[in-house]
Amino acid sequence: MLFILFACTKATPDTSVPQDTQDTQDSAVLPLECQTVESGWGPDGSTPLTVEVVVQGLATPWAVDWLPDGRMLLTERDGRLNLVDNGELMSLAQVPVTERGEGGLLGLVLHPDFAQNRAFFIYATVDGETTENQVQQWVLAEDALSASFDKMIFAGIPARQYHNGGRLRIGPDDKLYVGTGDAGDPDSSQDTASPAGKVLRLELDGSVPDDNPFPGSATWIYGVRNTQGFDWRDDGRMLISDHGPSGLGNEGGRSGHDEITLASAGDNLGWPEVYACEEGEGFVQASITFSDAMPPGGAAIYRGSELPDWQGDLLIGVLGFDTAARHLHRLRIGPGGNVLISEVYLSQEYGRLREVTMGPDGGLYVTTSNCDGRGDCGDGDLVLRIGAQ
Repeated sequence: MLFILFACTKATPDTSVPQDTQDTQDSAVLPLECQTVESGWGPDGSTPLTVEVVVQGLATPWAVDWLPDGRMLLTERDGRLNLVDNGELMSLAQVPVTERGEGGLLGLVLHPDFAQNRAFFIYATVDGETTENQVQQWVLAEDALSASFDKMIFAGIPARQYHNGGRLRIGPDDKLYVGTGDAGDPDSSQDTASPAGKVLRLELDGSVPDDNPFPGSATWIYGVRNTQGFDWRDDGRMLISDHGPSGLGNEGGRSGHDEITLASAGDNLGWPEVYACEEGEGFVQASITFSDAMPPGGAAIYRGSELPDWQGDLLIGVLGFDTAARHLHRLRIGPGGNVLISEVYLSQEYGRLREVTMGPDGGLYVTTSNCDGRGDCGDGDLVLRIGAQ
């Protein structure tokens, strides 16, 4: 066990400071001061928004990506892989998955060469000799009426009822990045030879890049509990959302404190040795943590033009167990990792929010996750497009 130095806490960020003043204050890259939001999740934001329902009647949609012609690919956790054309949903395949707890058909991202090979990647929980999470490559048929398994990309990611991670992204370096959970084994997060509790970095064929920080290991960032969201800033560093503990026995009775961290290749986020705003030698401290559980789902840096005040800000879907927690969260994080803006949108309006991603049209897209047994399913889950009022 590494020695914990101290815990740094601070009140909810003051969003009343003028933006130009805030930017000036952080432009000098001030030392990081992790902020603890002691109660609730922050003040309501003031940017006027419009919300358009793009797709409805879904069952736990987990990830979306777009074909070059603007049509959408969409996963549902029960294994349904769908094509969306002008709001119309068409099934492409039933992926054989084990939908248990938080597992099933999760992440999705197009291959960078999709226009040539029609390939895309999925993250799936499957049963075999053991239950595991896999990254698989699939191919969309030329007529776009079906899709089929092509090859295994990366297997052996530990799976349990909870903490399966599941987010897939193509990085600015055209590598495949995979967010995983600790699958109920916290110590695995500190083992760089294990794919559990990590952000993994792979070549597009599933091999380990030669320039990964740990030779022969897919590990890019470790010490993660259960990430479902990450994105890259212009400086190449990654903002990562991570779930805090749930008070389980092997988690030391700790609870809450979901966190957002600014990290680089080889960084150790500290789980399970430290959590919240605790510091320890060799660990990267979080930028912000919330005493009340959120927890965070998908995350994307806003790069559209419709909401210019949001440029470069991190948007996070919140999967709150508490109905009061269910919202879209906006964070502005300065060059040194300090939080400049932290505010809440769409509070309790659409329920639990999972995927958050930028669309090719410059819009922000969000999926709801109300049919996963933890929300009010009603007429089914939605894909939403968020723009300016």
